[in-house]
Amino acid sequence: MTLVPLGDRVVLKQVEAEETTKSGIVLPGQAQEKPQQAEVVAVGPGGVVDGKEVKMEVVVGDKVIYSKYAGTEVKMDGTEYIIVKQNDILAIVK
Repeated sequence: MTLVPLGDRVVLKQVEAEETTKSGIVLPGQAQEKPQQAEVVAVGPGGVVDGKEVKMEVVVGDKVIYSKYAGTEVKMDGTEYIIVKQNDILAIVK
């Protein structure tokens, strides 16, 4: 199965969180902060959303930073994804 986002939605795959701090302390799973960096896996077509023309500015493969509490988490085929609106993406990491 594949995820095909609609409208101005973008499917992201989260980048793995660091398990150790810079000083070498190993963090247990629940103490790790949820990463805000992800890779774009799929992009919706854009078009007219809520009466406004939306041009998609991200492409598959981009590394992005998104809002901390944005999106809907989905698990498919053992992989976790997050589906966000394009305006929840704050920056593209180059």
